[in-house]
Amino acid sequence: MNKETEQEISELQTIEQNLQRFLSQKQQFQTQIVEIDTALKELPESGDTYKIIGNIMVAVKKTDLEEDLKSKKEIVELRLKSIEKQEQKMRQDADSLQKQIMDKIKKKK
Repeated sequence: MNKETEQEISELQTIEQNLQRFLSQKQQFQTQIVEIDTALKELPESGDTYKIIGNIMVAVKKTDLEEDLKSKKEIVELRLKSIEKQEQKMRQDADSLQKQIMDKIKKKK
């Protein structure tokens, strides 16, 4: 195997590692969205509402908390979409590179 092919294989491994990181981040964002949705569903049924700021819990108006949660959800959804676009692009790059490597290996046989 020549150096160019070895370099491409190394690049493919790097892309696959980055894909794993993206999947991990994607799962974290999806979990955050589920948590925010759960909080938004529970909010109308709750009495007093509180928000944790740093190490303390502060009483807040339901409407303010609802706005804050909706804003956070919007931001997390945007991040999730961004990650998904990057993941898709990276998958295409990985597929292309893998095909290129396989073609080189087949030619050598």
